[in-house]
Amino acid sequence: MSMSRRDVLGLTPAFLLPLSFHPGGTAAPAQVQAGQVGMPVVLDEAFPSHPAALAREFVIAAHGNVARVRELIARWPTLSKACIDWGYGDWEDALGAASHVGSREVAELLISKGARPTLFSATMLGQLNTVKAFIATTPGVEGTYGPHGISLLRHAVAGGAGAAPVLEYLKGLPNADRQPETRAIAPDEQRALTGTYSFGLAAEDKLVVELSGTNLTIARPGRFARTLAHLGDRAFYPAGAPEVRIRFGERAGKQIVSVFDPDLVVTGTKVG
Repeated sequence: MSMSRRDVLGLTPAFLLPLSFHPGGTAAPAQVQAGQVGMPVVLDEAFPSHPAALAREFVIAAHGNVARVRELIARWPTLSKACIDWGYGDWEDALGAASHVGSREVAELLISKGARPTLFSATMLGQLNTVKAFIATTPGVEGTYGPHGISLLRHAVAGGAGAAPVLEYLKGLPNADRQPETRAIAPDEQRALTGTYSFGLAAEDKLVVELSGTNLTIARPGRFARTLAHLGDRAFYPAGAPEVRIRFGERAGKQIVSVFDPDLVVTGTKVG
């Protein structure tokens, strides 16, 4: 069973010790000075890096959960730059999350705490002169995708009335809302591709292809599912990673799925 991003919006990691990171991962006790000499503190195995679960929760919260963002950033201001990979290189930082959903309050808070402003945040915030300067100095940059493959123009739409001048400007730039050309795929053909594909001996060495609404998704067990866009001839790309290819075919009479990024990464054989 795969998890979508919506499934985890309400999740929070097990809380953290006062002077350590321990959001639920494997940890080992360590003796450090923390108020009292020799006081035991449990350190997350990621130390001195922030735990992945903490960064993930913060980026999820940055999609509009202002209260949780304020709570976490008050304790760890450096989380303002937190970033996660949703899969296949679909990287998203906290400011990118706030920008594509139009959360001005979160975006401004993140920037005040050290988040690095981008063309996408400037677009959502309605900073027309900044957007024009970006595009003038780097021609064609308006065609760059944001997280999940969301176009620059869609960030202006998310910005609402405050970004209306930027939206009107971007409407005059054809590449500001470009998308890869996709092709329809028949429902029965989609259903034929669903199933579990094994590529190793471990329980998690699987790719699960499911039908969600009118779209196929792919995920490893317990991971975030990525929506697949059909390019034709049973070749797809996962949301936010148009350079990646996921191809279905047959080998030795069995159905297979292969991931290319851009070279072959893994091939799984359908087992269920």
